[in-house]
Amino acid sequence: MKRREFLLNSALLGASTMLPIERLASLFQTPFTTLRRNVGFFTGRGGTIGWLATKNSLVAVDSQFPNSAQTCLDGLKEKTDHIMDFLVNTHHHGDHTAGNPVFEGFAKHIVAHQNVPGLQKKAAERRGQETVDQQVYADLTYSDSWSQTVGDETLKLMHFGPAHTGGDSVVVFEKANVVHMGDLVFNRAYPYIDTGGGANIANWIDMLRKTTEELPNDAIYIFGHGNAEFGITGSKDDVIVKSNFLEALLEYTQEGIDAGKSKEEILSIEVLEGFEDFNAPGWGLKLSANIEAAYIELTAD
Repeated sequence: MKRREFLLNSALLGASTMLPIERLASLFQTPFTTLRRNVGFFTGRGGTIGWLATKNSLVAVDSQFPNSAQTCLDGLKEKTDHIMDFLVNTHHHGDHTAGNPVFEGFAKHIVAHQNVPGLQKKAAERRGQETVDQQVYADLTYSDSWSQTVGDETLKLMHFGPAHTGGDSVVVFEKANVVHMGDLVFNRAYPYIDTGGGANIANWIDMLRKTTEELPNDAIYIFGHGNAEFGITGSKDDVIVKSNFLEALLEYTQEGIDAGKSKEEILSIEVLEGFEDFNAPGWGLKLSANIEAAYIELTAD
C-alpha cells in the first residue's frame, strides 16, 4: 500500500524521471484512503491532499493541480452533501495551490498562513502573466495559530516560522489525531528547500521537533511527498528522521566550509552518511541541491 501511495503522489516540481501521471492514475481504482474518524488523504498529481468528510463537515488540505483537484472534489462530493467549509493551503507552491480555482466557489473559505498569498503571487510572477491570472489566493489568513470547530472535529493550523518556505502550516485534525505536514516532510527523500521563498533549514529542524513534542505520540502524520519504499504517511519517528537529516545536512556543509573546501567540493557527495535511504530511485530532487541551499544559508551575511 505504501508504494501505491507514493506512485500516485510522485509528480513533483516537473521531475522528468517520473512516470507520466496519466499512466500512474490508471494503475489503481481509488486515490482515497481513510485514516481515522473520517479523515484521510488523496493521492493524485502533486502534494498529498488531506480531507475530512462527514454529513456536517468537509475540509480539504491542499489542492494539487486543476485536473487532479477536480477528481478529488468529485470524490469528496460522493462522501458528503455538505458544502466545503475550508480549503487549507499548507504553503504556496503550485503543486499544492494550482487546484485552488477548482475549489473556489464550493469552499466557503481558503485558509493559509499570512505569508502565503504574497509568496504565491511572487512565484506566479516569475512564470508570467498567464500564471498570475490563474491564481486563486487564501481569503482567510493567520499569524501564529488558527482553530475552528468543523462538525464534530477541531481543525487547527500552526506556524512555527520559516522552514520549507516562509509560510508553512502544520494542519491538525485534533480529535482524529491526524496531522498534515505539507512539504515540511518529504518522507525519506531529498526535500525541496525554497531559499527564494523564505526557507530556513535551522528553524525547520527546530519546528519539526517542536511539532512532535507538542502533539500526541500516537498521531498519524500525512506527508507532502515521499520515497516509494516508505510512503506518505507515518509517525513522529518519521518526522524526527527528517529533522535529523536536515541537522546532518547543515553539519556536513559547515564542516566543509570550515575546512576551506570549495562549494563544488562540498557538493560532490552523492549520499549523506546515515541517510542513504533518501537517495530514492527515480526521485527528481538531488542531495546537491540540498547542500547548495545549506551553503547559501550558512554563508549569508
